[in-house]
Amino acid sequence: MKLIIGVNNNIQSIPSSSSLSIRFTIDCWLLRRIIQTSHRTQFREVRAEKCSVLTLIYSFFDSSDNELKPMDAEQLREHAHKMVDFIADYYKNIEDFPVLSQVEPGYLQNLLPESAPLNPESLQSVLDDVQKKIFPGVTHWQSPNYFAYYPSNSSIAGFLGEMLSAAFNVIGFSWVTSPAATELEMIVLDWLAKLLKLPDDFLSSGNGGGVIQGTASEAVLVVLLAARDRALRRFGKDYLKKLVVYASDQTHSALQKACQIGGIHPENCRWLKADISTNYALSPDVLSEELSRDTARGLIPFFLCATVGTTSSTAVDPLPELGTIAKRHEMWFHVDAAYAGSACVCPEYRQYIDGVEEADSFNMNLHKWFLTNFDCSALWIKDRHALIRSLSTNPEFLKNKASEAELVVDYKDWQIPLGRRFRHLIPCLNDELRL
Repeated sequence: MKLIIGVNNNIQSIPSSSSLSIRFTIDCWLLRRIIQTSHRTQFREVRAEKCSVLTLIYSFFDSSDNELKPMDAEQLREHAHKMVDFIADYYKNIEDFPVLSQVEPGYLQNLLPESAPLNPESLQSVLDDVQKKIFPGVTHWQSPNYFAYYPSNSSIAGFLGEMLSAAFNVIGFSWVTSPAATELEMIVLDWLAKLLKLPDDFLSSGNGGGVIQGTASEAVLVVLLAARDRALRRFGKDYLKKLVVYASDQTHSALQKACQIGGIHPENCRWLKADISTNYALSPDVLSEELSRDTARGLIPFFLCATVGTTSSTAVDPLPELGTIAKRHEMWFHVDAAYAGSACVCPEYRQYIDGVEEADSFNMNLHKWFLTNFDCSALWIKDRHALIRSLSTNPEFLKNKASEAELVVDYKDWQIPLGRRFRHLIPCLNDELRL
């Protein structure tokens, strides 16, 4: 084992056979923490220089009996088989567990030590702790007896895909960081678009394309930002306070949060009342009346969100009529099909997204009815350049020849974070495996 020390960004490696003395300053509270938790640290001298800072001389001695080593291939097989057995037993008996956790808030604090363990523990010991201490605090979403939110949204093929994704551990923010990650995502999203019979404008062969976001909330946020910036390029950056968003009061709260992040004034967010007379869908007449009032006041309608399967009432907004209105007012038209979109791959349910042809963007959650592990939300957009103009950054450390030649897709410019997981292996295996 080696001691790795960072001093002023210079990394020094000290062999395990070495004895080492270093002089450095440390806050009193941190020193107390080290003394309390480390029985292998031998302090030769502690000398106070200031009331809040101590200087200490620290000696490091290696102990080979607890040397940390990575698993080799055979140990991986052994431990992975044990973990798979644990998971298989869990799924075999999942319906026997109480669906809703019965613990009180803060229960886990009394079951775990105050500090992280100093030495490694066996996998069996960890699994025993999971069984005794973690299981009581788990709400079993995959239980056949769980009916809240969006239950049973996983599959064996899905978490096999997770295993493979975790093994590669690709951070595929640009094409060059792992070409297969980018190109497979493009292909899988094109497959899904064709299954849904989305317009060709949403395919990667044109100006649009698909991208996997973590959640529908992220999808709604990025398209709202793209729509905002498109409007500001048209009207001028000083018109932000005049931009207005429209949706029904059944729309997911993610849109409200996106408006807050995007700087849309709260008074310019129109949550239009939907009632039983329309099965809680957004009424085109109510929308048109609100648009007339706003334009008469000099406000600028710029974003309309329709929902296919609202969270509270499963309402489906009338996409053809809303799309026509959005086009007339030159608004960005987004369709949030996070809940019900997956069902629309079935011909008998495709009717629920009729009218998507007029949409600028469309999202659905693969981690709901598509039996794909969370988090995996598909977003398609007709004009990917609108998204890229809003979200692209290109510092020196991200530059590469393929990107600069505009030969490839870099998904870092389609999302909020830089890093991204190899998520599309999960729906890909879901589609390929027949278990």
